Amino acid sequence: MIVTIIAFIIVFGVLVTVHEFGHYYVAKHSGILVREFSIGMGPKLFAYRKGGTTYTIRILPLGGYVRMAGLDDEDALQKGMAALLTTDEDEVVLTIDLRRDHPSLTGLPLEITDWDLQDELWIEGYETGAEEKVHRFAVARDATVIEPDGTPVQVAPRDVQYQAVSVWKRMLTNVAGPFNNVLLAIAAFMLVAFLHGGAPQVTNAVGSVEPHSVAQKAGLRANDQILRVGDHQTTTWTELTHAIEQRGGQKTTFTIRRGHREWKTTLTPKVVKQNGKRLGQIGIMGKVVLNHHFFAMVGYGFTQTWTMTKALFGALGTMITHGFHLNDLGGPVAMFSYTEHAAKQGLISTVSLTAFLSINLAIINLLPIPALDGGKILLNLVEAVRRKPISQKVEATLTLIGFGFLMVLMFLVTWNDLRRYFF
Repeated sequence: MIVTIIAFIIVFGVLVTVHEFGHYYVAKHSGILVREFSIGMGPKLFAYRKGGTTYTIRILPLGGYVRMAGLDDEDALQKGMAALLTTDEDEVVLTIDLRRDHPSLTGLPLEITDWDLQDELWIEGYETGAEEKVHRFAVARDATVIEPDGTPVQVAPRDVQYQAVSVWKRMLTNVAGPFNNVLLAIAAFMLVAFLHGGAPQVTNAVGSVEPHSVAQKAGLRANDQILRVGDHQTTTWTELTHAIEQRGGQKTTFTIRRGHREWKTTLTPKVVKQNGKRLGQIGIMGKVVLNHHFFAMVGYGFTQTWTMTKALFGALGTMITHGFHLNDLGGPVAMFSYTEHAAKQGLISTVSLTAFLSINLAIINLLPIPALDGGKILLNLVEAVRRKPISQKVEATLTLIGFGFLMVLMFLVTWNDLRRYFF
């Protein structure tokens, strides 16, 4: 169990961190101020600030996030809040410390009454001992706000906010997260090939036959090639397994080749329940052939990513056209179950799972649902066509609706996963 938990944390952490790094990198190079790049969630353990960005490590090693100026990012200031200001010789504010327990008493205590840290850059309030008069102070463009939890972030003038850059730069920033997940999948599948010592190629040939299985009773042997399942030609293992899974409990004609001989036989795939789904199986394992050429192993990263992407888009299309069941989806509980199984199989299976989940994360995030990257990209496209920005109120409302939908869906999926895997 400990190994599974560690593997789950590593896999989930890598997926989200790589995704968020894509947003971070493109945003920084597009002129958007990234106020914080966090690894983990929850209370802060460590913070380091460089180039206007605060890099934090937080206590819960699950995921992470990027805080871009002007995008779901608000200053922690509140009216009536006590702050400790540090200024330069011209009384321009360099630091606004909002911590309740200030480690240093050097500075100017201020009870905040109002502020503008986006346009005119000022803060005002009552100084201690001079409560009868409001004092206003200019704030430096690169001033630091130390938030109540001790996280230092740079103030965000309007010209470095998300909405200040062109719509195309915003679109690239939103695409960068899913794009990074695709790159991660390619790299992970390459690593799988090198760990294997060759690029695995699973053909339509039988590698082994399980005892007392449907395939054994039908006389199938190792090295037999299954050319067709019903009316479907099966040239790859993926096509073969998919065709068999769709025919659980149905009499189906299989076209077999053994050596130079071809014949047809009728099999009824056994119905098995897997992850809440009823699938057909005949009890065979695919024959794996390793291609040891260097470029074949490098190319495996691309070909396997493409194959997996096509399969996932195909499954998504089926759900859209034929409706979907909660068993078609999986949340953190399902991911933990998959990780547990992969961890038991070893490093190669865990790396393969990372690649598979990374592609899933990329595709899901590209769905045109507000609150996801795909929803933001859709709004970017609408803005580009209209040639004027969507009002922040409309965008905020759509994002809130999308977020609510995702929370409800996540609750239902998680509850369904708990029933599937534990009850």
